Amino acid sequence: MDHLNDDGSSHSHSLSEKIYQTLRSDILAGRFKDGEELRENTLAKAYGVSRTPVREAIRQLALEGLVETIPNKGAFVNNIHLKDIKDVYAMRSRLEGLAARWAAENMSDKQIEALEEILYMSEYYRKKALWEQVYMCDNKFHEMFYEGCGSPMLEHVLKMFHEYVQQLRKTNLTDEKRAEESFKEHQAMVDAIKMRKPDEAEQLATCHIQNTLENWTRHHPDQTGNMREKSEK
Repeated sequence: MDHLNDDGSSHSHSLSEKIYQTLRSDILAGRFKDGEELRENTLAKAYGVSRTPVREAIRQLALEGLVETIPNKGAFVNNIHLKDIKDVYAMRSRLEGLAARWAAENMSDKQIEALEEILYMSEYYRKKALWEQVYMCDNKFHEMFYEGCGSPMLEHVLKMFHEYVQQLRKTNLTDEKRAEESFKEHQAMVDAIKMRKPDEAEQLATCHIQNTLENWTRHHPDQTGNMREKSEK
């Protein structure tokens, strides 16, 4: 966990936001188990702050659905369920398609070259089975792709969704076959963007997101079943 200073020079709102973002990232990265209690004192000590920003962060995460607060008991991690994942991917498939369309219209040649460099490194790491580096390249690819669409608002929304399903994405990218398929899909997207073909870029990006969810569902039926049970409770 990152250590964040709680000093007099920090505004309470900005500090609460930092703690919120840090705790949110830790939950989405799987550093807390589903149902694990979030103790204010423990978190405050871990992050190097007072309990106040931790309490506010937990309140925000409860509104987002990542934390469940139970009166007289405490706050507990509420990991994303199957319906959440399906909802996120349904939205991502539409929005990433739109981002690809706009990228084909707005992305600079320099940004496209940067995407190609990331793809080159991703393929290099994939062939060496360095999956953590493949995952990092995937993050960089999507960040650059979102930035290149030319819409800060769309970029912000997509980055949020991208982080929300990071564990699923990491699982997919350690699957050698899916990692290769993902590389080819990214390459096709970049080619369409480079050739300034917005319709094709949109279709390819939409299919890429749909394929990601389908692959995970097909290869992880045990996790899908567990999530379905939880989402129906």
